[in-house]
Amino acid sequence: MISIDHNVYSQVTPEIVQLAKLSEQADIIESELFTQYDVKRGLRDVSGRGVLAGLTHISDVRANKMVDGIQTPIHGDLFYRGYNVKDLVTGFTKDNRFGFEETTYLLLFDKLPTDKELEDFSSLLSYYRSLPTSFVRDIIMKAPSRDMMNTLARSVLTLYSYDDRADDTSLPNVLRQSLQLISLFPLLSIYGYQAYSHYHDGKSLYIHPHRPELSTAENILHILRPDSSYTPLEARILDIALVLHMEHGGGNNSTFTTHVVTSSLTDTYSVIAAAIGSLKGPRHGGANIKVVQMFEDMKNNISDWEDEEQISDYLTRLLHKEAFDHAGLIYGVGHAVYSKSDPRAVIFKSFVEKLSEEKGLQKEFALYSLVERLAPEIIERERQIYKGVSINVDFYSGFVYHMLDLPLELYTPIFAIARISGWCAHRMEELANNGKIIRPAYKAIGEDRCYTDISKR
Repeated sequence: MISIDHNVYSQVTPEIVQLAKLSEQADIIESELFTQYDVKRGLRDVSGRGVLAGLTHISDVRANKMVDGIQTPIHGDLFYRGYNVKDLVTGFTKDNRFGFEETTYLLLFDKLPTDKELEDFSSLLSYYRSLPTSFVRDIIMKAPSRDMMNTLARSVLTLYSYDDRADDTSLPNVLRQSLQLISLFPLLSIYGYQAYSHYHDGKSLYIHPHRPELSTAENILHILRPDSSYTPLEARILDIALVLHMEHGGGNNSTFTTHVVTSSLTDTYSVIAAAIGSLKGPRHGGANIKVVQMFEDMKNNISDWEDEEQISDYLTRLLHKEAFDHAGLIYGVGHAVYSKSDPRAVIFKSFVEKLSEEKGLQKEFALYSLVERLAPEIIERERQIYKGVSINVDFYSGFVYHMLDLPLELYTPIFAIARISGWCAHRMEELANNGKIIRPAYKAIGEDRCYTDISKR
């Protein structure tokens, strides 16, 4: 028998490089043509405003208002089903409740639950938080991926095979599938990480069963940590992080993907797997990892974390592609919609400070706060920009996950664990309105050519 090294097929050979050059030459489109044909690249106009592609009840992102006929930036606000997220977070934290389950109910059903409705809904989510027999052994433990988002997508697609009504797109069935996936995402993500860290990193393998009496945030920490221990503050802040990440309007990339794929009337598992693939991208869900890595590099390259001159110099070098990953970016600063402030970051900051005190990381928090103040000033000085910049939610979420000792591999899956509530709400909305398949136009700009016989090429 001949032993085949499958890794050879992962190599980029000189032949592939040459063919890629041909492909690139064939595909490049002159930038001025996009202006000539009034193409909204990225489905955004020159000022960054999104092209209106749909209507939604589910959430609203507000970052500007009309003043004397002029679009004027304002401090950002985020609304879930008409409720300001600031008020939602204030409400459940004031009453010492966890908010993920309550806010999921709101997104799906357009109403805040009563005590009884919340209790019944939480029990239903707990009931669905059960994987098929041997799923962990036969699916998650086999061929674990180094990327947890790929593991999550594969697990979601595999669950199709365990569903007797997988292709039924009636609203009751899609709701049932949605509730199951919302419930299972923490298990699929964390068990996938545990398998990878065991088989590839040689760490001990822990597969803790979920506890039905715990909230989603508590269960995440319970099944992740070897001793299942966590403080009340840790669980509360993780819960707030989930609420702040669970929805952000219909136009963000992964939610728009949900609408596009749903409009074809495919199954729920294919829709959610597509959304996961979108969220995985570093331009979407992976930004908070870059924030943490950037700060680690910063701390290694400045001697005094309180020296504004040193920090300003480092941030300037970031923009000039002279530091960290040489991408020319200050990660966690700037947003496609918000300019004056990201309300999620504003809400998060006070809770982050409390956690930094519990963890004894006040100096790190002070460094983050200093960069928060300096970075926008430096960007405005060094770059010509059409709108202001401020920190976004990724700026502090990465720091929170770092303080919670969450592995980097789980940062984006935690985002997915939160955002699937929004995805499912938008899938239900798309199906309820029975809209057309989403099919935007692309203009062909190539010239017609006559076929040439192979002997004459």
